[in-house]
Amino acid sequence: MSALSNENTTLVSWVAHGQELLSSCSDSAKLDAQILLTFVLGKERSYLLTWPERVLDKSDEQQYLTLLNRRLIGEPIAYIVGVKEFWSLPLKVSTATLIPRPDTEILVELVLDNFAEVNKLHCLDLGTGTGAIALALASEKPSWKIDAIDFSLDAVKLAQQNAQDLGLTQVDIFQSDWFSAVSTDNDKKLDVIVSNPPYIDILDENLSQGDVRFEPKSALVANEQGLADIRHIAKEALKYLSDQGSIFFEHGFEQGVAVRNILTSFGYAHVQTVKDLNGHDRVTWATLSAHL
Repeated sequence: MSALSNENTTLVSWVAHGQELLSSCSDSAKLDAQILLTFVLGKERSYLLTWPERVLDKSDEQQYLTLLNRRLIGEPIAYIVGVKEFWSLPLKVSTATLIPRPDTEILVELVLDNFAEVNKLHCLDLGTGTGAIALALASEKPSWKIDAIDFSLDAVKLAQQNAQDLGLTQVDIFQSDWFSAVSTDNDKKLDVIVSNPPYIDILDENLSQGDVRFEPKSALVANEQGLADIRHIAKEALKYLSDQGSIFFEHGFEQGVAVRNILTSFGYAHVQTVKDLNGHDRVTWATLSAHL
């Protein structure tokens, strides 16, 4: 990748250069270029508008070009800069976790909408990754007791760091293979279980495209056409939910019917699916009791 000539090394020129380079691999080439350049500079994006004619020094040029090259081969912006915003919270990310996505905010909204007036509630986030769901809920409901687990110890450490950075240390984040380390004491029954589990079929061609090429397959892929973990969680949750507890799953856009059938088969009530902003099935939830 070639650098610009000396007379064109202003910030505005470097953004244009990055946009041109990334246009073949990104639908947001200009934004990507701006994010990478401000990351190099340690500034906010507004800095590029305030000082467009600033000249980039040679060391920053080389770092910027290196980052552009990483993006050019498809590496997600979030992994390059190490941060992704979710629910207006800046979350550290790493290759040990999935990158939080806007669609997952629908799950957070649903939980908050359905329990808006509840001040005391015990919630468990299964497969927390960066801690996105648990920390978003905690930021809105500081009085709730929220636990979050992940099988990956690296993910657990990252989520704990995010909790500390955000001052949300009331969230208890620990390592567990689904429910294996979750207490079943009668006085610790769960009111809400949330999960964005692996739900992609191992043969899905999308695994070789886009950002998911760089994300941990263990957090993406499940057996039984992507439904194995959802089925396991739904079954095991029966032992952990309170009498009127609720369970929420994020899933693939073609899995709404299958997930509803799984929940119904285990006796859950009020089973329903909510669509994302693109009109696709995205979150399915249900309650343990028909009397809720």
